[in-house]
Amino acid sequence: MRKTIGYTVESIGYVTGAQGLVSFASQTLFGTEWGWLHKVVDLPSAACLGITVAGLALVAVGVKTRKAPHRQAVA
Repeated sequence: MRKTIGYTVESIGYVTGAQGLVSFASQTLFGTEWGWLHKVVDLPSAACLGITVAGLALVAVGVKTRKAPHRQAVA
């Protein structure tokens, strides 16, 4: 179960981080809107960068959860 939760959190982190990065890059470098994020909310570039960092944090938590040692229940 721990691996399933880890993979799920990690996957959400990858999608969130990628969308934040794409939105940040498109706003900063090209002045346009790319990705799905702008269809949900209208955020400034700094907030998109924050979403990228949040996505990376989710990836880190997912990997840590997946690789955490399993504890045996004490009977």
